[in-house]
Amino acid sequence: MTMKKFLLLSCFCFAPSALAADITTLGILSQAEFRILSEDLGSALSYKPLTPAEPLGISGFDVGLEVTSTSMSKSSSEWLKATGSTVSDLYIPKLHIAKGLPFDMDIAGFYSRIPSTNITLYGGELRYAILPGGVAVPAVAIRGALTRLSGVTQLSLDTKSLDISVSKGFTLLTPYIGVGQVWTNSTPHAGALTAEKFTQSKVFGGININFGLTNFVLEMDKTGSTTSYGAKLGFRF
Repeated sequence: MTMKKFLLLSCFCFAPSALAADITTLGILSQAEFRILSEDLGSALSYKPLTPAEPLGISGFDVGLEVTSTSMSKSSSEWLKATGSTVSDLYIPKLHIAKGLPFDMDIAGFYSRIPSTNITLYGGELRYAILPGGVAVPAVAIRGALTRLSGVTQLSLDTKSLDISVSKGFTLLTPYIGVGQVWTNSTPHAGALTAEKFTQSKVFGGININFGLTNFVLEMDKTGSTTSYGAKLGFRF
């Protein structure tokens, strides 16, 4: 992650935003343009874990504020047509909460309201640690997740994803990597456009830094051809 990206992610929640605009003119897009925009939105709005593979444990919690930044360069002209505004990166702040369950399972959910847009987003995951990890062995987990867009009258969009991730703790640091698939269903409610359904591959990696109760995570995600960066600050115990 570049220093510029890091500073933008760190400061985003404390500064006024003029990053985007309401999606109100979707109907003027061609079908091909709608597909391009849907692919970038599917990548941006799909689930981002920002957590290592190791389970929280039955009494564990992970509560944090996070923000992801997704490059919209591929669909910049389509976004301009659909909103009347330009954007290079779409920033998505989230409140993210996870809870440990029995049998090395975790459940998590998030809520987001993207500033300067009519986009509201929510989603969740269920994760099972095939290997919970330990001093000498890594943790391995499989995750099923979903997200759903709301607040945009001209567009319904939801994603479903399945991934596998591996992490290994080293004192305060726990790096992790993962691969998966994302299924996007993008349905327009404007003009003569028709729904687009597609699948994109996903790779991601990050590092969890634990300072006792305080927890900080950095992550990079590439879904399809679109790259996202994420940062989370919270409490993991």
